[in-house]
Amino acid sequence: MMEAATMNHLRLRPPAASPRLTTSLLPRNPSLLRSSRLPTASSSFKPLTISMSMEAGIGVMGTKLGMMSYFQEDGKVVPVTVVGFREGNIVTQVKTDATDGYDAVQVGYRRVRDRKLTKPEMGHLQKAGAIPMRHLQEFRLQSVEGFEPNQRLVVDEVFSEGDLVDISGITIGKGFQGGIKRHNFKRGPMSHGSKSHRELGSIGAGTTPGRVYKGKKMPGRMGGSKTKIRKLKIVKIDKDLNVLMIKGALPGKPGNLLRISPAKIVGKNIPKN
Repeated sequence: MMEAATMNHLRLRPPAASPRLTTSLLPRNPSLLRSSRLPTASSSFKPLTISMSMEAGIGVMGTKLGMMSYFQEDGKVVPVTVVGFREGNIVTQVKTDATDGYDAVQVGYRRVRDRKLTKPEMGHLQKAGAIPMRHLQEFRLQSVEGFEPNQRLVVDEVFSEGDLVDISGITIGKGFQGGIKRHNFKRGPMSHGSKSHRELGSIGAGTTPGRVYKGKKMPGRMGGSKTKIRKLKIVKIDKDLNVLMIKGALPGKPGNLLRISPAKIVGKNIPKN
C-alpha cells in the first residue's frame, strides 16, 4: 500500500520542463557552439581588437651591407654597421581606425620581378599604384595623417644624424648546438680519467619532482630568430651612397633585411599606457 501511494504521488507531480534550445537562439557561427555562454539579445559583441606594439614614428626597411670603422672628427674610432637601401620604402596601404580597427602605415621594400609575386600580391600593390616589391611591413602609429598610398619615404628626411633607432632582424642561424656554445656552460675536466668533457650533465632533480622543468637550458637550435636591438645611434648619413652608418652590431649577416624605426622612449614619444 505504501508503494502504491508513493507511485500515485509521483504520477500527480507534473513532469519537470526540460530546457530546449530553439533554432532562433543558436548562433550562426559554428565556432560559438564550442562556447559555454550563448549570445543573447541583450549581450553586446565587442569588435576584434588588434594587439600590437605602437611605434614612436614611421620607419623604413634596409639591407645590411657589413661593418667598418668610422673615424670621428675628434679622432675617435667607432665601429659601425653600414645599412644600404634598395628601391622601395613606398607606402602601399594606409590603415585607419574606421576601416581596420587601428592606425598603421604599410610600407613595401625591395623591387622584384612581376613573376616573383602572386596575383593577389600584385593586385594589392597595383591598387596603391606601387611597383612590385618583395617585403611588406606595418608601422602602427598614433596618427596616420600626411601619409598616402604610393608615397616614397626618403631616409634622410625620416632620420637625422644623432638619432636613436630600434633595429630588428633575423639573427644568423647556427643550427643545432650544445650547451657550451648555446648557453655558455663550463666544460668538464679534459684529463684522461674524466668521463665528462663537453656533455650537458645532470638535468633532473631526483625523485622530486620526477621530471625536467620547463625552460631548462639544454642543447638545441641556436640563432635564426627575430631579435631587436634598441637605442642605437645613427653616426653618419651618406646621401650620395644612400647608406646609414649605425653604431654597433646589427642582427644577421650581410644582405639581411632590417627594420629601422625611431627608438621608443616611454613618456616622450610614446604614451605611458
